[in-house]
Amino acid sequence: MAEASTVDPEKARRDAPAGVIMVGMSAIAWWPAFTLAVWDEIFFDDILALWAASTAAFVYVLVERRPVGGRLVRAFLLLLPTVWLVLNFAVDDETADLGVAILDLVAILAVLIGIPFTLWVLVRIVWPDFRSETRRGTKWLIVSVVFGVAVASFILGLNQEHFLTCGDFEISGKAPPADCTPGPPE
Repeated sequence: MAEASTVDPEKARRDAPAGVIMVGMSAIAWWPAFTLAVWDEIFFDDILALWAASTAAFVYVLVERRPVGGRLVRAFLLLLPTVWLVLNFAVDDETADLGVAILDLVAILAVLIGIPFTLWVLVRIVWPDFRSETRRGTKWLIVSVVFGVAVASFILGLNQEHFLTCGDFEISGKAPPADCTPGPPE
């Protein structure tokens, strides 16, 4: 007869919030990955949501009671979406010049660095003991699952015509992509 395994209550208490973080981060990361694959862009509402969250996290990082050194690097990275937003006002999008190329580069950096970094900082704000209480393996599991969900969402977006119709996009209030499958919502 097999022995019943026992769970260390301290480890279970320490790892329980990791599941909530994993689910929450995955729920946030899937949509930008999907839209990038379907429409070849990340929509303004996703970038502005990132801007709002990163701006709030920026203010928190500046006022938190920790040594200044590490805070300044985090604060700078949290400003990437704001830099993108300011550049949008400064650069005329109608011209094809170096300014537009820089704007596009900053937008890509804001998304690629900003989304995961902002999520990570927000996790540390909501769960201050995350760094000290969570095992390294659990942290890597969270990162792996969120990254895996984002990659799977991107692949699903590339293949949306196999399981979604134009009607599915229309009924959800989204513009149907050029390669969607004609038909009513399923």
